[in-house]
Amino acid sequence: MTPTVAEESSAAPIEPAGDRRMPLIPRNTIAGRALIVVVAIMTFLACLTAGSALLVAQASSAWRSDVLSDVTILVKPGPTDDVDRLVDKVVAIAGKSAGTGNVHPYSADDSRKLLRPWLGDRLDLSLLPVPRIIVVHAGSQGDEAVAALRAALAQEAPQADLDDHRVWSSRIGVMAGAVVALAAALFVLVIVAMATAIGFATRGAVAENREIVEVLHFVGASNRFVANEFHSHFQRLGLQGAAIGGGTAIAFFVAAETLSHWSVNSPGGAEIAALFGAFALGPYGYAGLILVAAVVTLLTGLLSRTIVLRHLRVLQ
Repeated sequence: MTPTVAEESSAAPIEPAGDRRMPLIPRNTIAGRALIVVVAIMTFLACLTAGSALLVAQASSAWRSDVLSDVTILVKPGPTDDVDRLVDKVVAIAGKSAGTGNVHPYSADDSRKLLRPWLGDRLDLSLLPVPRIIVVHAGSQGDEAVAALRAALAQEAPQADLDDHRVWSSRIGVMAGAVVALAAALFVLVIVAMATAIGFATRGAVAENREIVEVLHFVGASNRFVANEFHSHFQRLGLQGAAIGGGTAIAFFVAAETLSHWSVNSPGGAEIAALFGAFALGPYGYAGLILVAAVVTLLTGLLSRTIVLRHLRVLQ
């Protein structure tokens, strides 16, 4: 028996063929352009936060590597000590220690120059028992070599104190960790704010096209068809906004890196370079910014699809 047209229509959901040149949701609307601007701004802020955190982490790693690569020996002579002979003795002990490299003793004039900005030029520092500094390049030596050098100095030259800078390295690590944690929290807040804006925009689009959505639903259009229309529409908007925001962030870091190279010899540029390095994210850093923009694009489409499917389930 040949099935009737009514039976065929009730057998499976209808997928409206439609003219694909006439989308379900108007493309060039004020709300759509506003969402592109919001996504672009949020993507730029997210990339800026992620890139800044990466720069701080890289700078912290470089700081800790520089700090731990050297140890400092402070020679504090007594009233009856021959300072030069004592310094030569400490240099000899450090030179014979396993794992140490170049040993650089500061001269008496170098030590006075270090104190002159704090004590002024009018004080005759030659009359004072100014401590002498010896910098030992430790390289990649471990704790055992530093402990052996400390023990040798304690036995043969008790007037010398060794500082391996581990306290400063720990403080730098804690500071960098706090900055990275703050950046991560800001990144999460930016993503949450962007998701909220996308959710409001999707609900607004559903409300604006409510009659069309309900008609398609009641004539048999599947939830997947309607959700795909919203998904493709908002993912296209998210792609445009993420491309603008991510591209602007990449251009910002490229310009900052170029500017830092030009101003590295200036006082302010030297301080910024010491804090953030050369603003060089490197290939992996820029790849991370592109990944952030890609995640924003996917998030925009998935959120809109989820919200539309939930609305269609309510209609059922």
